[in-house]
Amino acid sequence: MTKIKRGDVVLVEVVFSSGFGIKLRPALVLSDNEYNKFRNEVIVSGITSNIKLIHKGDTEIIRWEKAGLKVPSMATAVLQTVKKDRIQKSLGQIEKDDFERIEENISKVLGFSVL
Repeated sequence: MTKIKRGDVVLVEVVFSSGFGIKLRPALVLSDNEYNKFRNEVIVSGITSNIKLIHKGDTEIIRWEKAGLKVPSMATAVLQTVKKDRIQKSLGQIEKDDFERIEENISKVLGFSVL
């Protein structure tokens, strides 16, 4: 895969919570470009199309089509570190205003006051 950047929407192999089996899921790259450049993994936010059940920290992606998603979706506060070799492909790039809202909501869940 080519260079992975902050704000990329990627398709990533996720291990089932049981530990058996994998599925492909979209995710949003949150880690900054310097981190991504020198590490073998990236930090991502899970993306779901289940937009009816919203938890604290979840953020609707308004411009989901421009992000390369097929259906209305939201970024969740479910964060994971994934190895770069688990990323199958890039779907697109999240729009700046969507990313800023996601960043703000996830920061609140983590108790970060920096923004």
